[in-house]
Amino acid sequence: MKRSLIFSLAILSLFLSDNCIAQTAAPLRVGIIGLTHDHVRSFLGGGGLVPAGGILSRPDVQLVGIVESDRKLFEAYAARYHLAASLYFPTVAAMVAATHPDAALIFTPPSEHRRIVEECARLGVSVMMEKPLAYTYSDALAMQRAAAAHHIHVLVDYQTTWERGNTEAMSLLNEGKLGDLVRVVARDGHEGPKAIGVGPEFLNWLRDPAKDGDGALTDFGCYGADMMEAMMHAEQPVSVYAAAHRLQPADYPQVDDDAEIIVSYKSAVAVIEASWDWPTGVKQLDVYGRKGSAKSLDPVNVTIALRGKDGTVSTKGRETVAPFDDPLHYLAAVLRGQIDEGTSPSSLKSNVIVAEILDAAWQSARTGKTVKLPLPQ
Repeated sequence: MKRSLIFSLAILSLFLSDNCIAQTAAPLRVGIIGLTHDHVRSFLGGGGLVPAGGILSRPDVQLVGIVESDRKLFEAYAARYHLAASLYFPTVAAMVAATHPDAALIFTPPSEHRRIVEECARLGVSVMMEKPLAYTYSDALAMQRAAAAHHIHVLVDYQTTWERGNTEAMSLLNEGKLGDLVRVVARDGHEGPKAIGVGPEFLNWLRDPAKDGDGALTDFGCYGADMMEAMMHAEQPVSVYAAAHRLQPADYPQVDDDAEIIVSYKSAVAVIEASWDWPTGVKQLDVYGRKGSAKSLDPVNVTIALRGKDGTVSTKGRETVAPFDDPLHYLAAVLRGQIDEGTSPSSLKSNVIVAEILDAAWQSARTGKTVKLPLPQ
């Protein structure tokens, strides 16, 4: 209880100091690399992925450049969001030399993350990318080495990190109210990228195994793995077993659209259900401890059951506060030394293991065998 109180006071102190700093700090200067990931739309114009609003309407963030090899795609975004032509750069090096950004936001296929991070590291620019960090362990380790060698931050953004339902369930665990973690069940996905009408550039690489790994296994398997690693404080799992299915072969002929991943630890297990075959969008996290459970039913609502008490309690997750409420608030706080990313859901430390889990899951789904961890480096 004393530890929980100290933690709460520390978070309150950070919140108050960050609010004071936010009023006087210069805007965070960011460059965007890639426009083929549809999540960039929320970062530009606002939406559920960026709770505090898009870059173009925020005083705390300034867009200084956009790198995109497809000039026509840039022009389409420029027309939609009224972007100046001067924001366009053909290469990362050109953008960094001209604008000196504080950080780069990456919206490309995961297959390009390693190359971009290594280049940004050499240029001394920290990055935040849309999930996942990578779908191969070797790429994740290479990015970790580049970050360490050049002293940059590499962060990974997951929509689930900022949602009250998930943060409430995870906070109850961290506060000791659920006891020691035993089991997690994470369900994430939707009807499929084609069914929900993602942009053609996005759809093209989502169903290309060379660019995105393996469909739903990569696209949504990373969410559960990331939340589990954050709760386990980046503990190395013991093994991974996965089964993947191709239920919509006409739409996704080269990748699997449904997967189950079982991640075993010394004292806990995670069951990850990732799918492009749900009838509606699904984001659910069930956290089971020795003393109770918390289930986030959606981005806001949670049900709690405690041992020794009858029934369940339904509640809304507590409101998140800056800088833990929004990816750009979080990025700025990390870069300014106001918080340490530690083993948070955005941290490189946790996400290197997430990549290892995804790599092992792909191997397991192909062979039908349990894959022991750690993977060879």
